[in-house]
Amino acid sequence: MKKYHFIGIKGSGMSALAQIMHKLGNYVQGSDLDTHFFTQIELDKLNIKLLPYNKNNIQEGFEIIKGASFDESHEEVIRAKELNLKIHTYMEMLQNLIQNHIGICVTGCHGKTTTTSILSYVLNHLKGTNYLIGDGTGFAKPGNKYFVLEACEYKRHFLNYFPEYIIITNIDLDHTDYYKDMDDVMDAYNSFANNAKKLIIACGDDKNSRLLKTNNKIIYYGINNDNNVIAKNIKYTSKGTSFDVYIDNKNFGSFDIPIFSKNLLLDVLSVITLCYLENLTATDIEKELKTYKGCKRRFNQYQINDSIVIDDYAHHPNEIKTIIEATKQKYPNKDIICIMQPHMFTRVRDFYLDFAKELNQAQKTYMLDIYKAREKQSDFPNITSQIIIDNLDNGETIKIDEASKLVKHKGSVFLFLSPNDISQIINDLKNLLKK
Repeated sequence: MKKYHFIGIKGSGMSALAQIMHKLGNYVQGSDLDTHFFTQIELDKLNIKLLPYNKNNIQEGFEIIKGASFDESHEEVIRAKELNLKIHTYMEMLQNLIQNHIGICVTGCHGKTTTTSILSYVLNHLKGTNYLIGDGTGFAKPGNKYFVLEACEYKRHFLNYFPEYIIITNIDLDHTDYYKDMDDVMDAYNSFANNAKKLIIACGDDKNSRLLKTNNKIIYYGINNDNNVIAKNIKYTSKGTSFDVYIDNKNFGSFDIPIFSKNLLLDVLSVITLCYLENLTATDIEKELKTYKGCKRRFNQYQINDSIVIDDYAHHPNEIKTIIEATKQKYPNKDIICIMQPHMFTRVRDFYLDFAKELNQAQKTYMLDIYKAREKQSDFPNITSQIIIDNLDNGETIKIDEASKLVKHKGSVFLFLSPNDISQIINDLKNLLKK
């Protein structure tokens, strides 16, 4: 049994990796800020020790796994080097794991967490797979043949992985604190596409995915007729979506599953494509898709009397477009009230008009202050939530402790949008709606 110490264990990827290493029979502990984060729920279930940062956490006999945001100046990294301990980066550790499996990396600006979650669920039930999902979920069982991994494009991190398959849900401009422009983004995806040992599965309805330049074979999926895998005869209802799948002009099977919006249909289509390539039947795939319950903080729904509360990770305009479309499909007769906390000043600076355009599809929007993440307000003095509000048809500010402002919309769908922990206002609203 090996012993591992994780520096930054509460990060969503690091938490999932810690769960995997624990389930493979290793001793695991880790350090992080003394602040509650949703990922530690799963760590606590496994009795994984969580410590505040301290150089004395680093002891002889451990191997160290450090998160991507930690450099050589961190006190625990310094101590590990003093003791000549083996230090792995998060990405190096994952590549070490997937190289002994049939590796499947899921990437894309939008939908990669949902796609990874659906694929992991279906493949695990039918074949057995280890997986790491960006919502903080990690699973492993010795002897599993597959490894499904959510691969993030930020700072080209995904270039560390060399899987058999790469699924690309879409290619879009994001992380503008790192990527200079769309050409820079395409350069990163082109490089990653060449890392696939077998082939690429990409959304052919996405114009940027069609621009990929790689020596690897690409199988395109989508709704348009120029794809290899096509969804036809699509019907969207308040109960879900039904469609037929054609592969190379042959009917593969019919599906009737509880998913909502065109974008989620495309995500599912990528899963069907991968499963088809691994010789699974349409009947078996549909059976598992019918019972899939969703992933953490992606369209998580709670009904309280005649009100609906939805918690979602969406933080890019195109993700907000998708979640509002899904909400309208499932709840066509209800008003939609959005409560959003923007993530990062650069994202608001570059997309505030796009945010406003999509949020205007709701009846009302409340905006929390921008979550600064790794940026400083002083570097962006003129960038606040107000520049989005100024372009909304019906918007105003709200604070994390002002859930009482929302109660007048009782009977609506309350759509909370943020990649950050805004559980205080969500839980406060739930309690108020119960009264």
